[in-house]
Amino acid sequence: MSSDFAVDGPTGRSAMRLVLAEDSVLFREGLSRLLEEAGFEVVAVAGDATGALELVDKHRPDVAVLDVRMPPTHTDEGLRAACDIRLRYPEVGILVLSQYVETSYTARLMAEGTEGVGYLLKDRVSNVTELAEAVRRVGSGGCVVDPQVVSRLLGRRRPASGLDRLSERERAVLALMAEGRSNHAVAQGLFMSEKTVESHVRTIFTKLDLAPAGDDHRRVLAVLEYLRAGPPESAVDGRDDQPTSR
Repeated sequence: MSSDFAVDGPTGRSAMRLVLAEDSVLFREGLSRLLEEAGFEVVAVAGDATGALELVDKHRPDVAVLDVRMPPTHTDEGLRAACDIRLRYPEVGILVLSQYVETSYTARLMAEGTEGVGYLLKDRVSNVTELAEAVRRVGSGGCVVDPQVVSRLLGRRRPASGLDRLSERERAVLALMAEGRSNHAVAQGLFMSEKTVESHVRTIFTKLDLAPAGDDHRRVLAVLEYLRAGPPESAVDGRDDQPTSR
């Protein structure tokens, strides 16, 4: 089965160590079992954001997997805990799970960069292959953004910015970059050669006025501009906070 996510780097290494935070006992136990069956070591689980922070401090895992909405208010406790973990322990990968397509939450999570961070809809959990690849990618310093979130970002109306100078094809390339895909994976997804993708990426850098620097650094800056480019009009009064339809 093909996956929505590209994974770089070796896979034949010792199991990644995970801390899992989810307030639903049933979902937490099921997710923990799925992750362990996929070859990960779940070293500890928590039912709230405070517990998650304490467990990360104690165990220093490779990846912390957190639900966005946890007690006591069930709003953004998990997201705030994820941001705290990123500041305290930048070496720990962060994978946030959500039932909702929340583009503003994605931008907040990636405000300090896209390395070792991911935002995945809970619908994806049923696909163990996608879930495992997402965990491995953020644990290896990569980035994962759920395709449904990227689709919402791609279709929304934004204030005038450098993004408006991009062609439709260049925007499609940038959308896949925002999902965390490598140039090779972008080429496969858009049925073009890697050389063509590289050309589009260089043009994106130029149109977004990203000064010459390491391509990895400019890639992060391009994705950040894409994610930060203003809330969609539908987000007024929380209307961007829509449950997934799948």
